[in-house]
Amino acid sequence: MDFISYLNAFWVGGVICLIAQILIDKTKLTPARILVLYVILGVILSAFGVYDPIVKFAKAGATVPLTGFGYVMANGVKEMIKEKGFVGIFAGGLASSSAGISVAVLCGYLSSLLAKSGDKN
Repeated sequence: MDFISYLNAFWVGGVICLIAQILIDKTKLTPARILVLYVILGVILSAFGVYDPIVKFAKAGATVPLTGFGYVMANGVKEMIKEKGFVGIFAGGLASSSAGISVAVLCGYLSSLLAKSGDKN
């Protein structure tokens, strides 16, 4: 990979995060709602074929943020529908994103073992 690819990933990912930060600062949306909004936005943009060119251009800059999670789920559903028909609607998203979900659960578990919990008062 060349320097320009890294630069494109950096600025596209940065813009995605900047938009989320502006939403946090300027609206009454909670961070959790913004996260859900990003996943749904990734699915919608993927459904209309808009997110694919962004992923090809920015690579990890577009797939690492939560919009990328929606993109992966939408593509998994598309592929599974081709393979298994109607059942693919239910299985595709989880099958395509299972590795990311597993890593998140494992990291959360390991963090809970390493971190010392305490009273917040």
